Amino acid sequence: MRNYHRLARPPARGKMSSGCGTAFAKYCLCLFNFVFFLAGAAVLAVGIWIAVDKHSFIQVANVIQSEELRLQFQQFTQPTVIEQASYILIAAGAFMFVVSFLGYCGALRESKCLLTCYGVFLVIILIMEITAGSLAAAYKDEAKDETEKFLKSTIEKYYASNQDAVTLMWDYINAEFKCCGVQNWEDFKTAPKWNATVPRSCCILEGDIAKFQPKYSACPASASNQNSYWMDGCYNKFLVWVDEHIRIVIGVGIGLGLLQLIGIFLAFCLSKSIDQYIK
Repeated sequence: MRNYHRLARPPARGKMSSGCGTAFAKYCLCLFNFVFFLAGAAVLAVGIWIAVDKHSFIQVANVIQSEELRLQFQQFTQPTVIEQASYILIAAGAFMFVVSFLGYCGALRESKCLLTCYGVFLVIILIMEITAGSLAAAYKDEAKDETEKFLKSTIEKYYASNQDAVTLMWDYINAEFKCCGVQNWEDFKTAPKWNATVPRSCCILEGDIAKFQPKYSACPASASNQNSYWMDGCYNKFLVWVDEHIRIVIGVGIGLGLLQLIGIFLAFCLSKSIDQYIK
């Protein structure tokens, strides 16, 4: 009679038999990252579309029925604005796509490698956010000076008579906060690409602010305290706005931090469960 020695077979590689906690972590990660995966893919697709075929994107403005929306949309269809926006969208979409892909596929496929990479990415992002916030709080005056220098450099280097992304951004800031430049209108005198005096967005506007239509015809050629905000700096007004909405700002910051911590916790817990299953 022959003795057959059976070799112990390792368990078949399949879905991990997990408890309620592990299953909860898996499906939470899948759902959360699937949403961001779709959003990142959409942003990336729009960015590539704009970069490859600007003309078809511009034609979308003509399809919009609302006259007000069409005028607002057309401000963003300037060639320079579109080119700069496409790069921003591609970079942001690619980042969202990659990080959410690691989290979604790592949880769905129960891949320890992908989950670990996803968790490490979130840890790095969280550390960078905490470091930036801590440095800004510890060196408040220095941070304020550096922020002012940076904002002034965007005007000096990029603000132009021909509308581009930075010019449009500053025009919206001026109109929304009812201000002019970082400190005052003289900040625009440092911009070599700007060949006027006071931007129209610094004037007191009428109607839809997105049209940048001055209420008084004398502005911007003869700007004054009566027809414009030319001496009111946007930086100080922004600080006042932050102080008035500090609870919302803190709440948003804490909320984002908690979401990242939950993602890190779930990713590493699921990764540990997979590691124990393999062993």
